[in-house]
Amino acid sequence: MADQKNMDAPLLKVEHLKMYFPVTKGFFGKKVGVVKAVDDVSFDIRRGETFGLVGESGCGKTTTGKCILRINDPTDGNVYFEGQEISRMTKHEFQPMRRKIQLIFQDPFSSLDPRSSVYSILSEAIMCDGKPRTKEEIRNKVNELLFTVELNPIMSYRFPHELSGGQRQRLGIARALACNPELIVCDEPVSALDVSIQAQIINLFRSIQKKLGITYLFIAHDLAVVRHISDRIGVMYLGHLVEVTKSTDLYHTPLHPYTQALLSAIPITDYYEEKKRKRIPLQGEVPSPMHMPPGCPFNPRCPYATERCRTEVPKLREVMPDHFVSCHKYEEEKK
Repeated sequence: MADQKNMDAPLLKVEHLKMYFPVTKGFFGKKVGVVKAVDDVSFDIRRGETFGLVGESGCGKTTTGKCILRINDPTDGNVYFEGQEISRMTKHEFQPMRRKIQLIFQDPFSSLDPRSSVYSILSEAIMCDGKPRTKEEIRNKVNELLFTVELNPIMSYRFPHELSGGQRQRLGIARALACNPELIVCDEPVSALDVSIQAQIINLFRSIQKKLGITYLFIAHDLAVVRHISDRIGVMYLGHLVEVTKSTDLYHTPLHPYTQALLSAIPITDYYEEKKRKRIPLQGEVPSPMHMPPGCPFNPRCPYATERCRTEVPKLREVMPDHFVSCHKYEEEKK
């Protein structure tokens, strides 16, 4: 019964996460302000699902991933992994967790050591747990990983510069899988690839998840890509989560004005559908995270903004079953 309860509990739970970076000036580095890269973000990820985190560049989605990985120590908030609070752990305490939470980088070339062969890159990741293995066991594991990511084992003798962009990203995925992770943080893993290769990598992610039951946090700015892989999606704007729901609900019933504007900008190949669709252009520029507007962060660009929006930050509330929105408009409708 206890085991079932643990299985039903979220694999990852983020509560009120904040990441502020100090802004300094002058020779002595006097602090003149802070950049609120992530400001009070909360969500959870269930076992075996893909949670997509989307938004414009600079909205804080990559910083959120780095806080989960402990690349950045958060300013405030809590991160729970398998029920354990990991954001306050020391480096020594967090060390056993590192193999369970892996990262796939955006640029598959700069994230690989150009002096190491494919075999060396994968064998190093395999041996990181410190367990003794024979050369034959390591070779078999390397071949198994290459088969999993649909690369020919003969490529184990090649170096990163001898691989294409798609092959390098497959190698990055294999390196992450070498640690037998529970959660993989995918930081825009297909944005540097051609469109045809993007589809292959997305399909590979899905087949690996089906085979191994791995959980993904999939970070991207392309809503069309996230739609095909995510079970649930969180939309970020200026360090805040503005909408969280199932992938199908987000695309069929977007509630937040920012989400509606983003979806209206996705190109459609059907000419007649495109003509019928109403575009929602956003006015103005994205405010600086160093000089955040008072109230709702989206209020300077929102067509529905009221006086309350300019003074009070809306909370992320459940306005429909499993559909959370941070907008005063729906609070007032509920009343």
